[in-house]
Amino acid sequence: MKIVIFSVQIPFIKGGAEYLVDMLYEQLKKRNHEVEIVTIPFKWYNSKTLINCMLMGRLTDLSEINGKKIDLVIAVKFPAYYINHPNKVVWLMHQHRQAYDLWKTKFGDLDKFEGGEFTKNLIYKSDSLYLKEAKSVFTISKKVSERLLKYNNIDSKCLYHLPKNYEKFYFEKYDNYIFYPSRIDSIKRQRLLVESACYIKTNMKIFIAGSGAESEVHFLKEIIRKNKLENKVYLLGFISEFEKIKYYANCKAVYFGAMGEDYGYITLEAMLSQKTVIVHPDAGGPLEFIENNYNGFIIDDNPIEVAKIIDKLYNEKDLAEDFGRNALNSINKKNFDWDYVINELIGE
Repeated sequence: MKIVIFSVQIPFIKGGAEYLVDMLYEQLKKRNHEVEIVTIPFKWYNSKTLINCMLMGRLTDLSEINGKKIDLVIAVKFPAYYINHPNKVVWLMHQHRQAYDLWKTKFGDLDKFEGGEFTKNLIYKSDSLYLKEAKSVFTISKKVSERLLKYNNIDSKCLYHLPKNYEKFYFEKYDNYIFYPSRIDSIKRQRLLVESACYIKTNMKIFIAGSGAESEVHFLKEIIRKNKLENKVYLLGFISEFEKIKYYANCKAVYFGAMGEDYGYITLEAMLSQKTVIVHPDAGGPLEFIENNYNGFIIDDNPIEVAKIIDKLYNEKDLAEDFGRNALNSINKKNFDWDYVINELIGE
């Protein structure tokens, strides 16, 4: 079968969405399909530019190439799923959340753009119209399915998948540090973890890996400087995949502070490394895998509460080991099967 995976790409930025596209490509190729990844550049600011991106998604013609029919288009992101194709399937990572659950929140920006209200309404209408054209609509998590049903009244089916290099994650020991690898961004709430260091009473350290918004990195450095946390909190910056897996293997536990996450590879990577995960009640996708006080902790987004859990993991020596074992068992019980995912997507 000749298949195109259709997505969008912010130039020079690669994250979970791009990793998923790469994995889907590899899995389809393994099953002897002829596959190509096609992306359109995406820029979400300002309203006019965003609408132009929506038009690009709709006007892209992938019906055939050089007279050869393209059998299937799998669209994965806004606004790629606007494409008009007779055999379109959607595996939805997320919609443009700035028009939905992030509208007029501190993490939103569309409401601050000139013409933002018009653009939001246009996204609502376009999503509802063009997603319903799809032969089938799947999502990467129940959280994404819930949003789609709530805002657009569209039913969908969740297809879970394992993170990139899942087979390479391993357990080594429970050292006295908390690990948080993620893009640095206010919605990821690294600052909450850094602030918790002011209240940690034990000899626990914090290692934060990742790059991102310069303003947010500067904010984190200022918290560290003002509170003299240089010997407690370490900003690692960008690290390699090998280094990341090593940090997972040796940490005491993993913190994942993101709000409203669509899926959350960090949760799965931690559990594959036999580590418990600390999240918040508004975490989104990670809550589909974390059971409070069994394989992780679901606590208020308060630095004092975070510090209490970190100290608890230090003082109760068997806790990290017990919860880590439960975390790995939880992953093993889930149905992560690429054969099933591919069969659903291509309709076999």
